[in-house]
Amino acid sequence: MDERARVDCVANARALAPVIAAAGPRIDAERALPADLVEALHEARLWRMLVPRAYGGDEVSPVEYVQAIEEIAKVDASTAWCVGQTSVCSTVSKNMKPEVAEEIFKKNPRGVLSWGPTNNAKAIADKSGYRVSGVWPFASGSKHATWLAAHCIIREPNGEPRCDANGKPVQRTFFVPRERATWQDVWHVMGLRGTGSNTYTLTDVLVPEDYSIDYHALNPALRHQHGPLYSFTIYQLFGASFPAVALGIARAMLDAFCALAQKKTPTGQTAILRDNAVIQSQVGIAQSSLAAARAFLFGALTETWQGAQSGPLSIDQRVQLRMACINASQQARQVAETVYLAAGATAVFESNAFERRFRDMHAVSQQAQSQLSIYEAVGRHFLGLPHGSRLI
Repeated sequence: MDERARVDCVANARALAPVIAAAGPRIDAERALPADLVEALHEARLWRMLVPRAYGGDEVSPVEYVQAIEEIAKVDASTAWCVGQTSVCSTVSKNMKPEVAEEIFKKNPRGVLSWGPTNNAKAIADKSGYRVSGVWPFASGSKHATWLAAHCIIREPNGEPRCDANGKPVQRTFFVPRERATWQDVWHVMGLRGTGSNTYTLTDVLVPEDYSIDYHALNPALRHQHGPLYSFTIYQLFGASFPAVALGIARAMLDAFCALAQKKTPTGQTAILRDNAVIQSQVGIAQSSLAAARAFLFGALTETWQGAQSGPLSIDQRVQLRMACINASQQARQVAETVYLAAGATAVFESNAFERRFRDMHAVSQQAQSQLSIYEAVGRHFLGLPHGSRLI
């Protein structure tokens, strides 16, 4: 795809907002994205943002991608989470054998890859490949996937773990069609209900070696795709995706509150909310902190994207990006909490703009990439210590 034909994923996300909004009640009630919305997202190429151009994708920059996720999240966080999760999953195609990546993504224009985190899964070496068994939870977007990944510890035929030169167990990532898995409907949760992040099981599934890659495609020497996008690890891209969802939620809540404050008179009072000095101060702080967090995130993304044009990201760039991501997540959560409380009883009703977004925000904030412990790794770096985090 040449530059003139480049897809504007941000504009496509904005244009799809009315369709996403209309599907909102069904998304929450059915705990999945409705089929018509899934198709609309495909038509808008929002599932293809990070797929390599060589395999029928758009290979957009992380800056554009994160903007698109933020736009979707302003309307519906579950939709943004599903698109974001599976988009980042697709980037491991950079290390797939080209014919396998073509089978998953290019031959099927609706091909989507999903996965859950490793959970003591194993792959036993076999003369025909590997026999994969395990359980993978938190598989966001998996209801709309065509393929699943299975991250496994490799075991020899005698059951002993295969170890690398440093004595550590070797892990690989395997790919199987979705229909090979069995499913547990466990996603009965407070927020992000529509992500359908259920648990899947594979039991002694034979997977040819060609349908596997190095664990999480972390080895740059094994890449088949060399565009600057693929200098980013999945941890860095997930790390930028999740705060984008948080920023979108917080922006929608803050805008809704500013509109509410111009017409609501709280019970027992005579003045509308906007005339309250405390409310004025809270809005000023919320607008400032949200704008600052967003500027930091996109500034860091832009700098790392520019750096990726000429080679691997430096440690300082990686730390700055991680700082911006955790800061955006934390600031967005605080804005959402401020707005929810300031809206009073109005905020508890499902018919208003706050209740579901509040639940979604507090599901987003529970994800590992949003935890305060990330600041420890950042602090260690600035104190001259090894950061000790794969997220950086």
